[in-house]
Amino acid sequence: MPSPAEHDAPDQGPGGWLILAFAIACGVTVANIYYAQPLVGPISESFGIDLSSAGVMLTMVMLGYVAGLIFLVPLGDLVENKTLILVTLGALIVSLLIAAAAPSAGIFIASTLLVGLTATGTQMIMPVVAHLAPAHQRGHIVGTVMSGLLFGILLSRPLATMVAGSFGWRAVFVMSAALMCGVLVLMAFALPRRKPEHSLNYATLIRSLGRLMLTTRVLQQRSAYQCLLYGSFSLFWTAMPLVLEEAPFSFGHIAMSAFLLSGAGGAFIAPYAGRLADRGRGDLVTVTAMTLVLVSFVVTWIGGHASGGTAIALFVIAGILIDAGTQGNVVAGQRAIYALAAETRSRFNALFLACAFFGGAVGSAFSGFAVARGGTTMIALIGIGTSLLALVLFGLEVASRKKA
Repeated sequence: MPSPAEHDAPDQGPGGWLILAFAIACGVTVANIYYAQPLVGPISESFGIDLSSAGVMLTMVMLGYVAGLIFLVPLGDLVENKTLILVTLGALIVSLLIAAAAPSAGIFIASTLLVGLTATGTQMIMPVVAHLAPAHQRGHIVGTVMSGLLFGILLSRPLATMVAGSFGWRAVFVMSAALMCGVLVLMAFALPRRKPEHSLNYATLIRSLGRLMLTTRVLQQRSAYQCLLYGSFSLFWTAMPLVLEEAPFSFGHIAMSAFLLSGAGGAFIAPYAGRLADRGRGDLVTVTAMTLVLVSFVVTWIGGHASGGTAIALFVIAGILIDAGTQGNVVAGQRAIYALAAETRSRFNALFLACAFFGGAVGSAFSGFAVARGGTTMIALIGIGTSLLALVLFGLEVASRKKA
């Protein structure tokens, strides 16, 4: 018989201040895996790394995040959640300080792996949010917290660019360590204690991940969609700064920050996507999200064949569309998997996001290739292909449901 801690939240759900605290914590924490994206050039120059190989740094962050999702986040179904989250956030602070002080490329790359691993504290918080939210508001509440997470992703890039432009790239990691100290204190006060009831040990827990992935159709489908879309998202936001810092655009750090900030408008879609999903319109949210990503890369292709202010305006529109589409799809996906068994929520979330960030790692790794082999045309072609594939897979899912 499940303990009270394992039941879904009462009808009133968490208060507004608690939702805000979770949104801030998720946003500030997840930002750590994106700070390096616009700093590929300065960091590569600092360590003498060839720019064409610089995507390895970003790939290591993403792979660390995937490893954390697989090996750390499932612990939320096993151990007391508040302690787990606070320890993970503390380890993230240490990892950031190592990155800031790294004397060589090897140590820096290793530290980015640790940053990715420990930044998964964000995804330990999300199942707690889902647990606290009543079923009829879960999509809206998760979507609101996800807005904070997306703002963290989107603000991380311009913030890193501005700080690095004024104080050097190492100052970005020092700044983030200071911000994470604030998050650690906030979560120490805001997080409720939740001890899951279980009959598993860690080895059994990890082995169960394969079984859950192989036997849970909804998880398979949603993970595939988000892997494709998030790969496109990472490709765009890793490659476009490389395009814009070169001629004919030659963006400085202020102009680059403004461009990177422009995509923040896409974050506002999350609560609305969550409300629609709560009303049983998850399919509409999903197909709209995928279409937005597809259109964003068509706009990118057009922008690559334009010039001056027209090209920049089109790239800004593309950024807003891809952020809105990726965010809408992740909200619909998490709403679907959180509706499954509460006692496996952390593991479902871990698997879903591990697939997403694996796609992100692949997208980041291809950024240098795309820019070198065709610039915006190659970026657009890859993005169009992945988003079309996502739409085809979703169409097959809907068709199979209608036949059943």
